[in-house]
Amino acid sequence: MDIVTDGSALVLTGDFDVRSTWEVRMAVYDLLAAHDEVVVDLTDVGSVDVTALRVLAAASRHATLEGQRMTLRGCNGAVRRLLHMTHLIRLVEVERVAASA
Repeated sequence: MDIVTDGSALVLTGDFDVRSTWEVRMAVYDLLAAHDEVVVDLTDVGSVDVTALRVLAAASRHATLEGQRMTLRGCNGAVRRLLHMTHLIRLVEVERVAASA
């Protein structure tokens, strides 16, 4: 997993699973300490597991309680399905994709 910070965005590339949750968690909380609005870009994430999504849900809840905002960007169909199946969709904000005309 590659983790790149781009301003207030965290761009993840590769497989986001239990092996990379600690690094992602630290990066997200570092961004939240510096910015009121944070975007976690999952566009180039090949696969994700429930543990990884729980880390993002916990960070999102933390942000909300602190008056901040964290948005997930680039969630593919598999990520969205897993968010719904685990009911974590209730705890995260997923950026809406504009429908093509």
